[in-house]
Amino acid sequence: MTEDTTKAGGAKPRQSRTGLTSTGARKASAKSNRSRAREFALQALYQHLVGRNDPTDIDHFTRDLAGFHKADAAHYDALLHGSIDNAEQLDALIRPLLDRKFEEISPIEHAVMWIGVYEFQNCPDVPWRVVLNECIELAKEFGGTDGHKYVNAVLNGLAPQLRPLEVEADRASGKAKA
Repeated sequence: MTEDTTKAGGAKPRQSRTGLTSTGARKASAKSNRSRAREFALQALYQHLVGRNDPTDIDHFTRDLAGFHKADAAHYDALLHGSIDNAEQLDALIRPLLDRKFEEISPIEHAVMWIGVYEFQNCPDVPWRVVLNECIELAKEFGGTDGHKYVNAVLNGLAPQLRPLEVEADRASGKAKA
């Protein structure tokens, strides 16, 4: 038996790209410190949305989790506290693009959309396509089966409003769909 087959005799899926697991998710070693910050912020925002836990308590708990030292702590702080502090404004931007009530949206997808909108508005050093891709990856890894498609539709709909010059430049150059 070769190392590319399982004990049952079936072929083991090969990774087509380095840094990916067999399911297509990025391996932990392939993640940037900002990607890790987004993951920890997502976990913290989930605690806020589901448990209505105090942001300071959530923050202390999250910082004690394994691997937090590899995350960009400043970016995590901005995402967590910025999203919670601006939740009403973020929801007001997201709401018109929804086809259902917020109560019917998964808390994971809700938190991912908060992260995306917050970054669109407050992190001009992160290109809008990177924000969109990172949020899609978060939704794929932590959300429901097709939650990433919903996140993609909402954030892609908001990008021209929140990053108009950048989106238009990408469209003009062919980097983004018109």
